[in-house]
Amino acid sequence: MSDKKLQIIPLGGLGEFGMNSMAIRYGDDIIVLDAGMMFPDAELLGVDIVIPDFTYLEQNAAHVRGLILTHGHEDHIGAIPFLMSQVPMPVYGTPFTLSLVARRLEEHEMTDEVKLNKVKPGEVLKLGPFSIEFIHVTHSIVQCVALAITTPLGVIMHTGDFKVDPTPTDNELFDLHTFAAYGKRGVLLLMSDSTNVDRPGYTESERAVGPRLEDLFVRSPRRLVITCFSSSIHRLQQIIDLAEEYGRKVAFIGRSMLNTTEIAHNHGLLRIPNGILLRPQDLMQTAPAKVVAVVSGTQGEPMSALSRVAVDNHKSLSIEPGDTVALSARIIPGNEKGIYRMINHLARRGADVVYGTMNPPIHVSGHGSAEELRLILNLVRPRFFVPVHGEYRQLARHAQLAQHLSHWGLEHSFVLESGETLEIDSKGASKGEPVTVGRVCIDSGTLDEVVEDFVIRDRRHLSEDGFVLPIIAINKHTGRSEGLPEIVSRGFMSLEDGAPLMLEARQIVMKTLDSSTAEERGDWGVMQEKIRADLKRFLSKQTSRRPLIMPVILEV
Repeated sequence: MSDKKLQIIPLGGLGEFGMNSMAIRYGDDIIVLDAGMMFPDAELLGVDIVIPDFTYLEQNAAHVRGLILTHGHEDHIGAIPFLMSQVPMPVYGTPFTLSLVARRLEEHEMTDEVKLNKVKPGEVLKLGPFSIEFIHVTHSIVQCVALAITTPLGVIMHTGDFKVDPTPTDNELFDLHTFAAYGKRGVLLLMSDSTNVDRPGYTESERAVGPRLEDLFVRSPRRLVITCFSSSIHRLQQIIDLAEEYGRKVAFIGRSMLNTTEIAHNHGLLRIPNGILLRPQDLMQTAPAKVVAVVSGTQGEPMSALSRVAVDNHKSLSIEPGDTVALSARIIPGNEKGIYRMINHLARRGADVVYGTMNPPIHVSGHGSAEELRLILNLVRPRFFVPVHGEYRQLARHAQLAQHLSHWGLEHSFVLESGETLEIDSKGASKGEPVTVGRVCIDSGTLDEVVEDFVIRDRRHLSEDGFVLPIIAINKHTGRSEGLPEIVSRGFMSLEDGAPLMLEARQIVMKTLDSSTAEERGDWGVMQEKIRADLKRFLSKQTSRRPLIMPVILEV
Protein backbone atom coordinates (compact mmCIF):
# COMPACT_ATOMS: atom_id res chain seq x y z
CA MET A 1 0.00 0.00 0.00
CA SER A 2 1.47 3.34 -1.04
CA ASP A 3 1.64 6.41 1.20
CA LYS A 4 0.70 8.68 -1.71
CA LYS A 5 -2.72 10.34 -1.65
CA LEU A 6 -5.47 9.94 -4.20
CA GLN A 7 -7.21 13.27 -4.85
CA ILE A 8 -10.64 13.80 -6.41
CA ILE A 9 -10.84 17.37 -7.75
CA PRO A 10 -14.20 18.49 -9.24
CA LEU A 11 -13.57 21.42 -11.61
CA GLY A 12 -17.25 21.81 -12.59
CA GLY A 13 -20.64 20.08 -12.61
CA LEU A 14 -21.08 19.56 -8.84
CA GLY A 15 -23.64 21.95 -7.38
CA GLU A 16 -24.56 23.15 -10.89
CA PHE A 17 -25.93 21.80 -14.18
CA GLY A 18 -23.40 21.62 -17.01
CA MET A 19 -19.63 22.30 -17.11
CA ASN A 20 -18.94 18.70 -16.06
CA SER A 21 -15.22 18.20 -15.48
CA MET A 22 -13.32 16.18 -12.89
CA ALA A 23 -9.59 15.75 -12.23
CA ILE A 24 -8.19 12.68 -10.45
CA ARG A 25 -4.67 12.93 -9.07
CA TYR A 26 -2.33 10.32 -7.63
CA GLY A 27 1.13 11.58 -6.70
CA ASP A 28 2.44 13.46 -9.73
CA ASP A 29 -0.09 12.09 -12.23
CA ILE A 30 -3.42 13.68 -13.17
CA ILE A 31 -6.18 12.46 -15.48
CA VAL A 32 -9.16 14.61 -16.43
CA LEU A 33 -12.68 13.21 -16.97
CA ASP A 34 -14.79 15.32 -19.38
CA ALA A 35 -14.58 19.06 -20.11
CA GLY A 36 -18.07 20.45 -20.55
CA MET A 37 -19.72 23.84 -20.95
CA MET A 38 -23.04 25.33 -19.93
CA PHE A 39 -25.33 27.94 -21.44
CA PRO A 40 -25.48 31.25 -19.55
CA ASP A 41 -28.18 32.46 -17.15
CA ALA A 42 -30.22 35.48 -18.18
CA GLU A 43 -28.10 37.70 -15.91
CA LEU A 44 -24.91 36.98 -17.90
CA LEU A 45 -25.73 39.61 -20.49
CA GLY A 46 -24.29 39.03 -23.95
CA VAL A 47 -22.36 35.90 -22.89
CA ASP A 48 -22.62 32.97 -25.32
CA ILE A 49 -21.18 30.06 -23.34
CA VAL A 50 -19.74 29.39 -19.89
CA ILE A 51 -16.82 27.01 -19.26
CA PRO A 52 -14.99 25.91 -16.09
CA ASP A 53 -11.93 27.78 -14.85
CA PHE A 54 -9.08 25.39 -15.68
CA THR A 55 -6.47 27.27 -13.58
CA TYR A 56 -5.69 24.14 -11.53
CA LEU A 57 -4.82 22.16 -14.69
CA GLU A 58 -2.76 25.07 -16.07
CA GLN A 59 -0.76 25.23 -12.83
CA ASN A 60 -0.17 21.47 -13.00
CA ALA A 61 0.13 21.08 -16.78
CA ALA A 62 3.32 19.00 -16.51
CA HIS A 63 1.44 16.31 -14.54
CA VAL A 64 -1.66 15.97 -16.77
CA ARG A 65 -1.66 12.63 -18.64
CA GLY A 66 -4.88 12.86 -20.68
CA LEU A 67 -8.56 13.74 -21.04
CA ILE A 68 -11.04 10.86 -20.92
CA LEU A 69 -14.57 11.40 -22.25
CA THR A 70 -17.69 9.56 -21.11
CA HIS A 71 -19.94 10.75 -24.01
CA GLY A 72 -20.56 13.49 -26.55
CA HIS A 73 -23.08 15.88 -24.98
CA GLU A 74 -22.06 19.57 -24.89
CA ASP A 75 -22.07 19.65 -21.08
CA HIS A 76 -19.24 17.06 -21.24
CA ILE A 77 -17.24 18.06 -24.35
CA GLY A 78 -18.12 21.73 -25.04
CA ALA A 79 -15.06 23.21 -23.30
CA ILE A 80 -12.47 20.96 -25.00
CA PRO A 81 -11.14 23.57 -27.51
CA PHE A 82 -10.66 26.07 -24.65
CA LEU A 83 -8.97 23.49 -22.40
CA MET A 84 -6.68 22.30 -25.21
CA SER A 85 -5.55 25.85 -25.99
CA GLN A 86 -4.50 26.19 -22.32
CA VAL A 87 -3.27 22.66 -21.51
CA PRO A 88 -2.59 20.42 -24.55
CA MET A 89 -3.10 16.70 -23.80
CA PRO A 90 -4.19 13.51 -25.59
CA VAL A 91 -7.97 12.88 -25.67
CA TYR A 92 -9.60 9.43 -25.31
CA GLY A 93 -13.21 8.56 -26.18
CA THR A 94 -15.53 6.36 -28.23
CA PRO A 95 -15.48 6.96 -32.03
CA PHE A 96 -18.82 8.86 -32.16
CA THR A 97 -17.84 11.09 -29.22
CA LEU A 98 -14.48 11.90 -30.83
CA SER A 99 -16.17 12.76 -34.15
CA LEU A 100 -18.30 15.33 -32.31
CA VAL A 101 -15.13 16.66 -30.62
CA ALA A 102 -13.36 16.84 -34.01
CA ARG A 103 -16.18 19.06 -35.32
CA ARG A 104 -15.71 21.42 -32.37
CA LEU A 105 -11.93 21.53 -32.93
CA GLU A 106 -12.49 22.19 -36.66
CA GLU A 107 -14.56 25.29 -35.81
CA HIS A 108 -11.59 26.62 -33.79
CA GLU A 109 -9.00 25.53 -36.39
CA MET A 110 -7.31 23.21 -33.89
CA THR A 111 -7.70 19.88 -35.70
CA ASP A 112 -3.95 19.30 -36.10
CA GLU A 113 -3.07 20.33 -32.55
CA VAL A 114 -5.02 17.68 -30.60
CA LYS A 115 -4.45 13.92 -30.69
CA LEU A 116 -7.76 12.02 -30.55
CA ASN A 117 -7.50 8.34 -29.48
CA LYS A 118 -10.41 5.96 -30.07
CA VAL A 119 -11.42 3.46 -27.39
CA LYS A 120 -14.31 1.05 -27.12
CA PRO A 121 -16.20 -0.63 -24.25
CA GLY A 122 -14.24 -3.48 -22.71
CA GLU A 123 -10.87 -1.90 -23.56
CA VAL A 124 -8.39 -1.01 -20.83
CA LEU A 125 -6.25 2.13 -21.13
CA LYS A 126 -3.09 2.69 -19.07
CA LEU A 127 -2.11 6.28 -18.18
CA GLY A 128 0.65 6.58 -15.54
CA PRO A 129 -0.52 4.75 -12.40
CA PHE A 130 -4.13 4.63 -13.69
CA SER A 131 -5.68 1.72 -15.51
CA ILE A 132 -9.06 2.71 -17.03
CA GLU A 133 -11.68 0.24 -18.27
CA PHE A 134 -14.52 1.55 -20.45
CA ILE A 135 -17.97 0.11 -19.66
CA HIS A 136 -20.96 0.50 -22.00
CA VAL A 137 -23.94 2.36 -20.49
CA THR A 138 -27.26 3.52 -22.01
CA HIS A 139 -28.15 7.22 -22.22
CA SER A 140 -29.91 9.57 -24.67
CA ILE A 141 -26.84 9.67 -26.94
CA VAL A 142 -25.00 6.69 -28.49
CA GLN A 143 -21.63 5.22 -27.46
CA CYS A 144 -21.66 6.31 -23.80
CA VAL A 145 -19.29 4.78 -21.31
CA ALA A 146 -18.79 4.59 -17.57
CA LEU A 147 -15.21 4.38 -16.29
CA ALA A 148 -13.62 1.92 -13.89
CA ILE A 149 -10.29 3.46 -12.89
CA THR A 150 -7.90 1.14 -11.07
CA THR A 151 -5.41 3.09 -8.91
CA PRO A 152 -2.74 1.88 -6.47
CA LEU A 153 -5.25 2.52 -3.63
CA GLY A 154 -8.25 0.79 -5.21
CA VAL A 155 -10.91 1.13 -7.90
CA ILE A 156 -12.80 4.36 -8.64
CA MET A 157 -16.00 4.00 -10.67
CA HIS A 158 -17.49 6.97 -12.51
CA THR A 159 -20.88 6.30 -14.14
CA GLY A 160 -20.93 9.29 -16.53
CA ASP A 161 -24.53 10.13 -17.54
CA PHE A 162 -26.75 7.05 -17.70
CA LYS A 163 -30.11 5.38 -17.39
CA VAL A 164 -30.59 1.62 -17.17
CA ASP A 165 -32.60 1.05 -20.36
CA PRO A 166 -33.77 -2.60 -20.49
CA THR A 167 -34.89 -2.31 -24.15
CA PRO A 168 -32.62 0.17 -25.98
CA THR A 169 -33.58 0.73 -29.62
CA ASP A 170 -30.12 -0.36 -30.84
CA ASN A 171 -30.18 -3.49 -28.59
CA GLU A 172 -26.86 -2.46 -27.00
CA LEU A 173 -27.62 -3.29 -23.37
CA PHE A 174 -26.33 -1.51 -20.28
CA ASP A 175 -23.36 -3.58 -19.03
CA LEU A 176 -24.64 -4.37 -15.52
CA HIS A 177 -22.43 -7.49 -15.36
CA THR A 178 -19.19 -5.48 -15.34
CA PHE A 179 -20.57 -3.16 -12.63
CA ALA A 180 -21.48 -6.22 -10.54
CA ALA A 181 -18.07 -7.84 -11.18
CA TYR A 182 -16.26 -4.73 -9.89
CA GLY A 183 -18.68 -4.63 -6.93
CA LYS A 184 -17.70 -8.21 -6.01
CA ARG A 185 -13.99 -7.39 -6.23
CA GLY A 186 -14.44 -4.26 -4.12
CA VAL A 187 -14.75 -0.61 -5.14
CA LEU A 188 -13.00 2.17 -3.24
CA LEU A 189 -15.12 5.08 -4.54
CA LEU A 190 -18.25 5.43 -6.66
CA MET A 191 -19.16 8.69 -8.40
CA SER A 192 -22.67 8.54 -9.85
CA ASP A 193 -24.98 10.79 -11.93
CA SER A 194 -27.58 12.58 -9.74
CA THR A 195 -29.67 14.39 -12.38
CA ASN A 196 -32.97 12.54 -11.82
CA VAL A 197 -32.54 11.50 -8.18
CA ASP A 198 -35.74 13.29 -7.16
CA ARG A 199 -37.79 11.31 -9.70
CA PRO A 200 -39.17 8.10 -8.12
CA GLY A 201 -39.20 4.72 -9.85
CA TYR A 202 -37.53 4.00 -13.19
CA THR A 203 -36.99 6.16 -16.27
CA GLU A 204 -38.93 4.82 -19.25
CA SER A 205 -37.09 3.07 -22.06
CA GLU A 206 -36.29 4.95 -25.26
CA ARG A 207 -38.73 2.56 -26.99
CA ALA A 208 -41.62 4.09 -24.96
CA VAL A 209 -41.59 7.07 -27.35
CA GLY A 210 -42.33 4.77 -30.34
CA PRO A 211 -46.15 4.54 -29.91
CA ARG A 212 -46.52 8.34 -29.58
CA LEU A 213 -44.35 8.96 -32.66
CA GLU A 214 -46.35 6.36 -34.61
CA ASP A 215 -49.57 8.08 -33.52
CA LEU A 216 -48.25 11.34 -35.03
CA PHE A 217 -47.53 9.62 -38.36
CA VAL A 218 -51.00 8.02 -38.41
CA ARG A 219 -52.99 11.11 -37.38
CA SER A 220 -51.15 13.99 -39.07
CA PRO A 221 -53.14 14.87 -42.19
CA ARG A 222 -50.48 17.20 -43.56
CA ARG A 223 -46.83 18.08 -43.04
CA LEU A 224 -45.25 16.65 -39.88
CA VAL A 225 -42.47 18.63 -38.17
CA ILE A 226 -40.60 17.00 -35.28
CA THR A 227 -37.91 18.65 -33.19
CA CYS A 228 -35.58 16.69 -30.92
CA PHE A 229 -32.00 17.01 -29.68
CA SER A 230 -29.73 16.39 -32.66
CA SER A 231 -27.64 14.03 -30.49
CA SER A 232 -30.66 11.71 -29.86
CA ILE A 233 -29.63 9.22 -32.55
CA HIS A 234 -32.04 6.55 -31.21
CA ARG A 235 -34.95 8.98 -31.56
CA LEU A 236 -33.90 9.95 -35.09
CA GLN A 237 -33.71 6.28 -36.06
CA GLN A 238 -37.27 5.70 -34.84
CA ILE A 239 -38.48 8.69 -36.88
CA ILE A 240 -36.69 7.43 -40.04
CA ASP A 241 -38.11 3.88 -39.58
CA LEU A 242 -41.66 5.24 -39.17
CA ALA A 243 -41.23 7.52 -42.20
CA GLU A 244 -40.24 4.48 -44.26
CA GLU A 245 -43.24 2.53 -42.97
CA TYR A 246 -45.75 5.33 -43.62
CA GLY A 247 -44.33 6.46 -46.97
CA ARG A 248 -42.99 9.86 -45.97
CA LYS A 249 -39.74 11.48 -47.08
CA VAL A 250 -37.41 12.88 -44.38
CA ALA A 251 -35.76 16.33 -44.48
CA PHE A 252 -33.19 17.26 -41.83
CA ILE A 253 -33.11 21.00 -41.06
CA GLY A 254 -30.64 22.93 -38.90
CA ARG A 255 -26.85 22.96 -38.82
CA SER A 256 -26.45 20.74 -35.71
CA MET A 257 -29.04 18.26 -37.06
CA LEU A 258 -27.23 17.93 -40.41
CA ASN A 259 -23.80 17.64 -38.75
CA THR A 260 -24.80 14.99 -36.22
CA THR A 261 -26.82 12.83 -38.60
CA GLU A 262 -23.92 12.86 -41.07
CA ILE A 263 -21.48 11.75 -38.33
CA ALA A 264 -23.86 9.04 -37.04
CA HIS A 265 -24.46 7.73 -40.57
CA ASN A 266 -20.72 7.62 -41.30
CA HIS A 267 -20.22 5.53 -38.13
CA GLY A 268 -23.00 3.14 -39.11
CA LEU A 269 -25.09 4.25 -36.12
CA LEU A 270 -27.97 5.64 -38.18
CA ARG A 271 -29.60 3.49 -40.88
CA ILE A 272 -30.99 5.68 -43.67
CA PRO A 273 -32.87 3.75 -46.40
CA ASN A 274 -32.14 4.68 -50.03
CA GLY A 275 -34.34 7.40 -51.50
CA ILE A 276 -35.93 8.46 -48.22
CA LEU A 277 -33.98 11.71 -47.74
CA LEU A 278 -35.36 14.94 -49.11
CA ARG A 279 -33.25 18.07 -49.67
CA PRO A 280 -34.49 20.92 -47.44
CA GLN A 281 -35.00 23.17 -50.50
CA ASP A 282 -37.45 20.61 -52.00
CA LEU A 283 -39.57 20.38 -48.85
CA MET A 284 -42.27 22.93 -49.74
CA GLN A 285 -42.68 21.54 -53.29
CA THR A 286 -43.46 18.01 -52.00
CA ALA A 287 -47.02 16.93 -51.08
CA PRO A 288 -47.48 17.87 -47.38
CA ALA A 289 -48.84 14.41 -46.44
CA LYS A 290 -45.67 12.81 -47.81
CA VAL A 291 -43.01 14.58 -45.72
CA VAL A 292 -41.60 14.74 -42.20
CA ALA A 293 -39.17 17.54 -41.32
CA VAL A 294 -36.75 16.90 -38.44
CA VAL A 295 -35.67 20.29 -37.14
CA SER A 296 -33.12 21.39 -34.54
CA GLY A 297 -33.90 24.05 -31.91
CA THR A 298 -35.80 22.29 -29.11
CA GLN A 299 -35.04 25.01 -26.54
CA GLY A 300 -36.34 28.01 -28.49
CA GLU A 301 -32.82 29.41 -29.04
CA PRO A 302 -33.35 32.71 -30.94
CA MET A 303 -31.37 31.79 -34.08
CA SER A 304 -32.15 28.06 -34.16
CA ALA A 305 -33.94 26.51 -37.14
CA LEU A 306 -37.27 25.94 -35.35
CA SER A 307 -37.37 29.48 -33.91
CA ARG A 308 -36.89 30.86 -37.43
CA VAL A 309 -39.57 28.52 -38.79
CA ALA A 310 -41.96 29.69 -36.03
CA VAL A 311 -41.70 33.34 -37.17
CA ASP A 312 -41.80 32.33 -40.87
CA ASN A 313 -38.21 33.36 -41.45
CA HIS A 314 -36.67 30.09 -42.70
CA LYS A 315 -35.61 29.63 -46.31
CA SER A 316 -36.67 25.97 -46.58
CA LEU A 317 -39.75 25.48 -44.38
CA SER A 318 -42.97 27.41 -43.70
CA ILE A 319 -45.69 26.27 -41.31
CA GLU A 320 -49.20 26.21 -42.81
CA PRO A 321 -52.61 25.62 -41.17
CA GLY A 322 -53.14 21.93 -40.42
CA ASP A 323 -49.43 21.08 -40.07
CA THR A 324 -48.39 19.15 -36.95
CA VAL A 325 -45.36 20.24 -34.90
CA ALA A 326 -44.09 17.89 -32.14
CA LEU A 327 -41.53 18.84 -29.49
CA SER A 328 -39.83 15.54 -28.64
CA ALA A 329 -37.50 16.97 -25.97
CA ARG A 330 -37.67 18.14 -22.40
CA ILE A 331 -37.96 21.80 -21.51
CA ILE A 332 -34.65 22.59 -19.80
CA PRO A 333 -35.33 24.76 -16.70
CA GLY A 334 -34.70 28.42 -17.51
CA ASN A 335 -35.73 28.05 -21.18
CA GLU A 336 -39.50 28.02 -20.59
CA LYS A 337 -40.14 31.59 -21.78
CA GLY A 338 -38.35 31.17 -25.11
CA ILE A 339 -39.97 27.79 -25.79
CA TYR A 340 -43.53 28.93 -25.00
CA ARG A 341 -43.02 32.06 -27.11
CA MET A 342 -41.99 29.78 -30.00
CA ILE A 343 -45.02 27.49 -29.43
CA ASN A 344 -47.32 30.57 -29.50
CA HIS A 345 -45.86 31.62 -32.86
CA LEU A 346 -46.38 28.10 -34.27
CA ALA A 347 -49.99 28.03 -32.98
CA ARG A 348 -50.65 31.43 -34.65
CA ARG A 349 -49.60 29.89 -37.97
CA GLY A 350 -52.36 27.27 -37.52
CA ALA A 351 -50.13 24.36 -36.45
CA ASP A 352 -51.27 21.62 -34.10
CA VAL A 353 -48.42 21.69 -31.53
CA VAL A 354 -47.74 18.53 -29.51
CA TYR A 355 -45.57 18.97 -26.39
CA GLY A 356 -45.34 18.32 -22.65
CA THR A 357 -46.25 15.32 -20.51
CA MET A 358 -48.52 12.69 -22.04
CA ASN A 359 -49.04 8.97 -22.16
CA PRO A 360 -47.46 7.38 -24.17
CA PRO A 361 -44.69 9.98 -23.81
CA ILE A 362 -43.40 12.25 -26.59
CA HIS A 363 -40.02 12.36 -24.79
CA VAL A 364 -38.21 10.25 -22.21
CA SER A 365 -35.25 11.33 -20.10
CA GLY A 366 -31.74 10.00 -20.67
CA HIS A 367 -31.00 9.95 -16.94
CA GLY A 368 -31.78 7.20 -14.43
CA SER A 369 -34.48 7.78 -11.79
CA ALA A 370 -34.14 6.93 -8.08
CA GLU A 371 -34.52 3.14 -8.45
CA GLU A 372 -31.83 2.94 -11.15
CA LEU A 373 -29.45 4.99 -9.01
CA ARG A 374 -30.20 2.62 -6.11
CA LEU A 375 -29.54 -0.38 -8.39
CA ILE A 376 -26.06 0.93 -9.28
CA LEU A 377 -25.30 1.60 -5.61
CA ASN A 378 -26.39 -1.94 -4.68
CA LEU A 379 -24.30 -3.54 -7.44
CA VAL A 380 -21.14 -1.57 -6.75
CA ARG A 381 -21.32 -1.32 -2.91
CA PRO A 382 -18.48 1.19 -2.68
CA ARG A 383 -16.47 2.06 0.41
CA PHE A 384 -16.92 5.81 -0.28
CA PHE A 385 -19.53 7.59 -2.38
CA VAL A 386 -19.54 11.00 -4.12
CA PRO A 387 -22.72 12.00 -6.00
CA VAL A 388 -21.91 14.04 -9.16
CA HIS A 389 -23.77 15.95 -11.92
CA GLY A 390 -26.49 18.05 -10.34
CA GLU A 391 -27.40 20.94 -8.08
CA TYR A 392 -26.63 20.70 -4.37
CA ARG A 393 -30.17 19.53 -3.46
CA GLN A 394 -29.81 16.59 -5.86
CA LEU A 395 -26.33 15.65 -4.63
CA ALA A 396 -27.62 15.71 -1.03
CA ARG A 397 -30.67 13.59 -1.96
CA HIS A 398 -28.43 11.06 -3.74
CA ALA A 399 -26.17 10.82 -0.67
CA GLN A 400 -29.28 10.08 1.44
CA LEU A 401 -30.30 7.40 -1.05
CA ALA A 402 -26.98 5.64 -0.40
CA GLN A 403 -27.37 5.55 3.40
CA HIS A 404 -28.84 2.01 3.43
CA LEU A 405 -25.43 0.77 2.17
CA SER A 406 -23.81 1.56 5.54
CA HIS A 407 -24.67 -2.07 6.49
CA TRP A 408 -22.81 -3.25 3.37
CA GLY A 409 -19.50 -1.51 3.86
CA LEU A 410 -20.23 2.11 2.85
CA GLU A 411 -18.10 4.16 5.25
CA HIS A 412 -18.96 7.67 4.12
CA SER A 413 -20.81 9.70 1.46
CA PHE A 414 -19.25 13.07 0.60
CA VAL A 415 -21.38 15.85 -0.89
CA LEU A 416 -18.80 17.99 -2.70
CA GLU A 417 -19.23 21.15 -4.73
CA SER A 418 -16.96 22.22 -7.57
CA GLY A 419 -13.57 23.20 -6.10
CA GLU A 420 -13.94 21.09 -2.93
CA THR A 421 -11.54 18.15 -3.02
CA LEU A 422 -11.58 14.65 -1.55
CA GLU A 423 -8.36 13.00 -0.38
CA ILE A 424 -8.07 9.24 0.04
CA ASP A 425 -5.09 7.43 1.56
CA SER A 426 -4.49 4.06 3.21
CA LYS A 427 -6.21 5.29 6.40
CA GLY A 428 -9.44 6.56 4.82
CA ALA A 429 -11.01 9.57 3.10
CA SER A 430 -11.52 13.19 4.10
CA LYS A 431 -12.13 16.56 2.48
CA GLY A 432 -8.89 18.22 1.34
CA GLU A 433 -7.76 21.75 0.50
CA PRO A 434 -10.05 23.53 -1.99
CA VAL A 435 -8.70 24.44 -5.46
CA THR A 436 -9.43 27.47 -7.66
CA VAL A 437 -12.53 26.92 -9.76
CA GLY A 438 -15.17 29.18 -11.21
CA ARG A 439 -16.81 30.00 -14.46
CA VAL A 440 -15.20 31.65 -17.46
CA CYS A 441 -17.65 33.55 -19.69
CA ILE A 442 -17.02 33.45 -23.44
CA ASP A 443 -18.48 35.82 -26.05
CA SER A 444 -19.22 34.60 -29.57
CA GLY A 445 -17.55 31.23 -29.00
CA THR A 446 -13.93 32.12 -29.84
CA LEU A 447 -11.00 31.09 -27.69
CA ASP A 448 -9.81 34.59 -26.86
CA GLU A 449 -13.17 36.30 -26.25
CA VAL A 450 -13.20 35.86 -22.46
CA VAL A 451 -15.60 38.26 -20.73
CA GLU A 452 -14.29 39.53 -17.40
CA ASP A 453 -16.61 39.97 -14.40
CA PHE A 454 -16.35 43.76 -14.55
CA VAL A 455 -17.60 43.72 -18.17
CA ILE A 456 -20.71 41.79 -17.15
CA ARG A 457 -21.11 44.17 -14.19
CA ASP A 458 -20.96 47.15 -16.60
CA ARG A 459 -23.48 45.48 -18.93
CA ARG A 460 -25.84 44.91 -16.01
CA HIS A 461 -25.31 48.51 -14.92
CA LEU A 462 -26.13 49.74 -18.45
CA SER A 463 -29.21 47.51 -18.70
CA GLU A 464 -30.59 48.87 -15.41
CA ASP A 465 -29.63 52.58 -15.39
CA GLY A 466 -28.42 53.44 -18.90
CA PHE A 467 -25.56 55.82 -19.61
CA VAL A 468 -24.89 59.56 -19.77
CA LEU A 469 -22.26 60.99 -22.14
CA PRO A 470 -21.17 64.59 -21.41
CA ILE A 471 -19.32 65.94 -24.50
CA ILE A 472 -17.12 68.97 -23.86
CA ALA A 473 -15.29 70.92 -26.57
CA ILE A 474 -12.16 72.62 -25.17
CA ASN A 475 -10.06 75.21 -27.02
CA LYS A 476 -6.51 73.90 -26.93
CA HIS A 477 -4.99 77.38 -26.91
CA THR A 478 -7.06 78.94 -24.11
CA GLY A 479 -8.03 75.76 -22.20
CA ARG A 480 -11.59 77.15 -22.07
CA SER A 481 -14.82 75.40 -23.03
CA GLU A 482 -16.33 76.32 -26.39
CA GLY A 483 -20.01 76.86 -25.54
CA LEU A 484 -22.18 74.73 -23.25
CA PRO A 485 -21.34 70.99 -23.02
CA GLU A 486 -23.62 68.56 -24.91
CA ILE A 487 -25.13 65.69 -22.93
CA VAL A 488 -26.26 62.49 -24.67
CA SER A 489 -28.08 59.79 -22.68
CA ARG A 490 -29.50 56.36 -23.51
CA GLY A 491 -31.64 54.14 -21.33
CA PHE A 492 -31.65 56.74 -18.53
CA MET A 493 -34.63 59.05 -19.01
CA SER A 494 -37.08 59.89 -21.79
CA LEU A 495 -36.31 63.03 -23.80
CA GLU A 496 -39.35 64.95 -22.49
CA ASP A 497 -38.83 64.07 -18.80
CA GLY A 498 -35.08 64.49 -18.96
CA ALA A 499 -34.84 67.83 -20.81
CA PRO A 500 -34.91 70.16 -17.74
CA LEU A 501 -32.62 67.80 -15.83
CA MET A 502 -30.10 67.65 -18.71
CA LEU A 503 -30.06 71.44 -18.91
CA GLU A 504 -29.15 71.54 -15.22
CA ALA A 505 -26.56 68.82 -15.75
CA ARG A 506 -24.90 70.92 -18.47
CA GLN A 507 -24.62 73.80 -15.98
CA ILE A 508 -23.02 71.42 -13.44
CA VAL A 509 -20.39 70.35 -15.99
CA MET A 510 -19.75 74.00 -16.88
CA LYS A 511 -19.33 74.86 -13.21
CA THR A 512 -16.82 72.03 -12.76
CA LEU A 513 -14.81 73.33 -15.72
CA ASP A 514 -14.88 76.94 -14.49
CA SER A 515 -13.85 76.04 -10.93
CA SER A 516 -10.85 73.97 -12.11
CA THR A 517 -7.33 75.39 -12.24
CA ALA A 518 -5.53 75.89 -15.54
CA GLU A 519 -3.26 72.99 -14.59
CA GLU A 520 -6.23 70.64 -14.01
CA ARG A 521 -7.79 71.73 -17.30
CA GLY A 522 -4.55 70.81 -19.04
CA ASP A 523 -4.80 67.21 -17.72
CA TRP A 524 -7.81 65.62 -19.36
CA GLY A 525 -7.70 62.48 -17.23
CA VAL A 526 -8.19 64.63 -14.12
CA MET A 527 -10.97 66.66 -15.79
CA GLN A 528 -12.87 63.52 -16.85
CA GLU A 529 -12.72 62.20 -13.29
CA LYS A 530 -13.88 65.54 -11.78
CA ILE A 531 -16.80 65.82 -14.25
CA ARG A 532 -17.78 62.18 -13.61
CA ALA A 533 -17.76 62.64 -9.81
CA ASP A 534 -19.77 65.91 -9.84
CA LEU A 535 -22.32 64.67 -12.37
CA LYS A 536 -22.73 61.36 -10.55
CA ARG A 537 -23.44 63.19 -7.28
CA PHE A 538 -25.97 65.50 -8.98
CA LEU A 539 -27.86 62.78 -10.91
CA SER A 540 -27.94 60.42 -7.94
CA LYS A 541 -29.42 63.18 -5.75
CA GLN A 542 -32.02 64.19 -8.35
CA THR A 543 -33.12 60.76 -9.60
CA SER A 544 -31.77 58.14 -7.11
CA ARG A 545 -30.29 56.35 -10.13
CA ARG A 546 -26.68 55.73 -11.05
CA PRO A 547 -26.18 55.71 -14.82
CA LEU A 548 -22.77 54.97 -16.31
CA ILE A 549 -21.12 58.38 -16.88
CA MET A 550 -18.42 58.63 -19.56
CA PRO A 551 -17.18 62.19 -20.18
CA VAL A 552 -15.75 62.83 -23.66
CA ILE A 553 -13.39 65.80 -24.13
CA LEU A 554 -12.80 67.09 -27.64
CA GLU A 555 -9.90 69.38 -28.51
CA VAL A 556 -10.75 72.15 -30.94
